[in-house]
Amino acid sequence: MQQAVNFAINRLDLTSADGFADSAVRAEALGWHMGLIPCNPLKVADPYVALALAARATRRIHLGVLLDNPVLRHPAVLAGSIATVAQMAPGRIHLGIGSGDTAVRFNGLVPATVNSLATATQMTQRLLAGEKIEVGALKPASLQHATQVPVWLAAQGPKTLRMAGTIADGVFIRVGRDPANLKAAWQAVCDGAREVGRNPADIQLALIFHTAFSTDSRQAKLMAKAVAAGYYEYSPLLFENIGLDWKGPSAHQLREDVYPDFHHHWDPEYAGKVVDFLDDAAADAFALYGDWDDIAQQLSQVLDIGLPVSTILPHPILPAGSKIDYLQACAQQLLNQFAALP
Repeated sequence: MQQAVNFAINRLDLTSADGFADSAVRAEALGWHMGLIPCNPLKVADPYVALALAARATRRIHLGVLLDNPVLRHPAVLAGSIATVAQMAPGRIHLGIGSGDTAVRFNGLVPATVNSLATATQMTQRLLAGEKIEVGALKPASLQHATQVPVWLAAQGPKTLRMAGTIADGVFIRVGRDPANLKAAWQAVCDGAREVGRNPADIQLALIFHTAFSTDSRQAKLMAKAVAAGYYEYSPLLFENIGLDWKGPSAHQLREDVYPDFHHHWDPEYAGKVVDFLDDAAADAFALYGDWDDIAQQLSQVLDIGLPVSTILPHPILPAGSKIDYLQACAQQLLNQFAALP
């Protein structure tokens, strides 16, 4: 029997706060469990304003950020903003944070280290819990509108995954779909949890998969290779773990032609052509790709690994100029097969 999971979407309408709220209403009607908004102040409308509007307009769908970071926002700002939204939709809001690669680099800053991310996460959690925190001011810091909100961490490297296991309510794991990398990632979370006496079963597990949809198999594979390159440029260890080689020019050298990086270039097919020297195995290891039947089969193989997955996030990777209604198509093709009952 196929394992039932929840589905999250992080590409609702990002053109405006009102547009995000309207698409959250539509996602809820289509059966999506979770609607998420990315945080890049140079590219996306204020996420907390958008979430507040969506919270008012919806009744069931869970909402949150994927993801914010402590480099651009101090923990007090993170806690204060998400607590405000949570008061509008009790039990349906979470905060997702991470090192902040893309949004941080857009501003010429350096992503958070594992230690600084852990410190910021714990401060945010304590503020949300209503604790008073000594910060060196005249009085301890406290959040006047404190509201308990689950804090999820997005993690990829082994140190961050282990740290997430020690403190996070949920973990977004983004390491592709190779079984070895997935098992190692979840094991790192479990190891971190057990180090501090936590039960790993108390940590929600969400898997993020870049999903390159195209009915043209060659085009889909090229986009999947671009996805693989995106993993390599930030985490070469994910290639090494499964015996894959990078046989071309330096990824950082190639990125000069694929701005801002392989995961975010406006034309993923072009980005894939730049790294077409990669073996097809790289596409298989890091992306869901092909038509909906292909993607469903690949997702089934992932769920058969046996990890305690609560949520799948099929991040859309589409050909430039694609007119597909991904929100609806994915709901009809994947949610109907795999989604847990509401």
